[in-house]
Amino acid sequence: MNIGEASKATGISVKMLRYYEEIGLVQPAQRTESGYRIYSDRNIATLRFVRRARDLGFQVKQIGALLDLWENGSRASADVKSLALAHVSELEQRRRELDEMIATLNHLARNCHGDDRPDCPILTSLGADSDAPAPRTPRKKRSRKGFASAR
Repeated sequence: MNIGEASKATGISVKMLRYYEEIGLVQPAQRTESGYRIYSDRNIATLRFVRRARDLGFQVKQIGALLDLWENGSRASADVKSLALAHVSELEQRRRELDEMIATLNHLARNCHGDDRPDCPILTSLGADSDAPAPRTPRKKRSRKGFASAR
């Protein structure tokens, strides 16, 4: 199977397949005499494993550890469980952080009049600096290259 077919079979882009080989996450595919990659069933199984691990939010370094455990027939399942539970803990922390961001933004949005007045607690909060007062006078509208106006 060539790299395009491997990409379709695993759901991993061609660019990422090359990257995973380059960083040593997965073994490089065999090459034809002309240099084209040829993926075996084993390569595809490994890449599907990587894809599923990425879908669960594991980072590349963690996936490398999981691959090592997967390929080691004498591994202890306790090692795998420990790695998975550590990841769960990281995900729970990220969820708490996201919940805090959501609550803050909801609070700011509830306190924004959302009318034609320039006062906006959202912008005031974003511009807040503990050492400097927030600007009180409206500034001239500046164009931000690549950003559309919110109006």
